[in-house]
Amino acid sequence: MTFDLEYNSERTLMIIPEYGRHIQKLVNHCVALETKEERNKMAKAIVDVMGNLQPHLRDVPDFKHKLWDQLFIMSKFELDVDSPYPQPSKEELQEKPEPLAYPKSASRYRYYGNNIQTMIDVALSWEDDDKKEALVFTIANHMKKCYLNWNKDTVDDAVIFNHLYDLSDGKLDLRNTDEELTDSKNLLRKRNSQGQNHSKNNHKKHHNNNKNRKRY
Repeated sequence: MTFDLEYNSERTLMIIPEYGRHIQKLVNHCVALETKEERNKMAKAIVDVMGNLQPHLRDVPDFKHKLWDQLFIMSKFELDVDSPYPQPSKEELQEKPEPLAYPKSASRYRYYGNNIQTMIDVALSWEDDDKKEALVFTIANHMKKCYLNWNKDTVDDAVIFNHLYDLSDGKLDLRNTDEELTDSKNLLRKRNSQGQNHSKNNHKKHHNNNKNRKRY
């Protein structure tokens, strides 16, 4: 007795491997059916099976539309059926996407992060009063904390005020203020205590998980 073994290396490449070879064979069989009525019936059944294989995508908008598009792609756009959605064109899918613009950093000083510029823009939109002044000092303190995360040593308030002046295009000027920002040591101490608490919580969680494993 002899067996005709079929090796994967000898098989044709699958167009969408995620669905497996059996789905691809069903699609090929659907294309070869003689009547459109048969093809329509089988195409709907294939789409239902494809949906069952991708249950995590059911909440994705236009889920069914995506499945029908993939069905046409697997048929090499040779499937002649009545689709509930416009059939995609091969040329449209093979068209090269337009190049994306290189993302520009919102901040000229990367260690402050991109959100700092948004905060500054909000402050600039407010009227000059005590509320705006408090916001500006909050931003400056946040900048100092970010700077210390990068520098991990200390920083003079004048440096922060100069950077704030620069980032606001000269519209937020604290360079001549007599008020001081939060002391660097306090910011570093707060950061270290937060890091230690996070580490303790992780250690406690890991210890509890080990106890639960031993119990079972």
